[in-house]
Amino acid sequence: MPLKEYLNQEKIDYQIWSHRPTFTAQQMAAEEHIPGMSVAKPVVVQSDGQYYMCVLAACCKVDLEALRKQLGTGEVHLASEEEMAHLFTDCELGAEPPFGNMFGLVTLIDESLTSDPYIVCQSGKHDQAIRISMKDYQQLVNPRVLSFSYHLH
Repeated sequence: MPLKEYLNQEKIDYQIWSHRPTFTAQQMAAEEHIPGMSVAKPVVVQSDGQYYMCVLAACCKVDLEALRKQLGTGEVHLASEEEMAHLFTDCELGAEPPFGNMFGLVTLIDESLTSDPYIVCQSGKHDQAIRISMKDYQQLVNPRVLSFSYHLH
C-alpha cells in the first residue's frame, strides 16, 4: 500500500511535496531546503535472521556495533539491494519510507530524531517528500528508541 493511502486510512495529517528526483536522503534535504538532521532515512539491517528498519537523520550513519549491543544480538549487517527490493515491492528502490510497520519490520529510531516536532521522509518515490508530526509518527509506527547513529563530517 502506498504511504499516502496508509496515512489517509489512519487519518494522519501530512504534507506532501514534489521535487526533482533525488536518490539519497541528504539530496532530498538539499532539494527541500531543510537540514539533513531534519530528514529521516531508513536503513535496513539484518541480525540473527531478523530484519530491522533503522530510522536516522539523513546526515548520519548507523553504528552497527552500537546497534548490535543494544539489540543484544549477534552480527549486524546492512541488507543488500536484492533484499531491499524483495522487502519493499511497493517502493522505488532507495526511496523507502521509514514506516517499518507497513512492511512487517521492527522499527528502531535513533533518539537524535525524536526531539524534532516533525519527520520528513521519502514517500516511496524519488520525487516526493512527506512531512508528518513526530507525535503522529511515533503513535503510528511505535518505534523502539535507541542510540545507534553518528554524524558524517
